[in-house]
Amino acid sequence: MINPVLKRALTTWGEKAQMLMVIEEMAELTKEILKNINRKKDNIAEIIEETADVEIMLEQLKANYNIENEVAAYKAGKIKKIEQRLNDWDKARAV
Repeated sequence: MINPVLKRALTTWGEKAQMLMVIEEMAELTKEILKNINRKKDNIAEIIEETADVEIMLEQLKANYNIENEVAAYKAGKIKKIEQRLNDWDKARAV
């Protein structure tokens, strides 16, 4: 269930504008991560801010396309696959 304020933002500013904002916020987070890795910049505050922005926009994206349940199910499946890969990795290293 989407936060009512975020639903209001989606309704007020429109689907297209908010979906473009999703892209913009993801790009800003990408930029901050790259700065941190490539330039060894101490920008954790910026990474926190941009991560929050992306999470907010992803909530609007899921609501816009009415895909909340599908994303949650797919995410759970992906996490299980990661867990299996980690278990396989641990077994291979133990040999």
